[in-house]
Amino acid sequence: MHSDRGDSTSSAAEHWLQRHGDALYAFALARVFDRASAEDLVQETLLAALRQQHKFRADSSERTWLIGILKHKCIDEIRRRARSARTQEPYAEDVEAQLFRPDGRWREPPGPWADEPLQQVQRDAFIAALGHCLDSVPDAQRASFIMRELHDLDAAAASKQMGVTSNNLYVLLHRARLRLRRCLEKSGFMAERDR
Repeated sequence: MHSDRGDSTSSAAEHWLQRHGDALYAFALARVFDRASAEDLVQETLLAALRQQHKFRADSSERTWLIGILKHKCIDEIRRRARSARTQEPYAEDVEAQLFRPDGRWREPPGPWADEPLQQVQRDAFIAALGHCLDSVPDAQRASFIMRELHDLDAAAASKQMGVTSNNLYVLLHRARLRLRRCLEKSGFMAERDR
């Protein structure tokens, strides 16, 4: 006899992936800085969530629950990398001798980076999360946000493009920003609170 359990678990995983996949990926990428590892961690998180589905209580949102699982997976991955680096360290060549002359000067000075790598990864993760969040914003609010914030149109041009008054545009923008802030916070991009 065929059981519906397999179908229900796979549909739960598909549901989570569709609703929260981008946010989970952005969260993981901002912590492990490697796309393949971030993808693997999201998959591991969904598998763990399927195994622990019976433990989920609606004390928090689904996304918060999934990010909680993912946070532990990220910590485990960082620990694994640290252990791996420690075991390889004794066999590594003397990096200082490769990079510096005996007088302490660079053998070949490093070139400037166009951007800080951590900032770039965080920006990529933020942009992915913003795109996901924009999908959930009503069309008029989304359009007002894109025109003003992403395309940098002034209020008069954006109002004209949308066929609304300036006051209506500001209301749409305000609502879009509120929705986006709430969504981004749920995606792990928490605004720093005043202390």
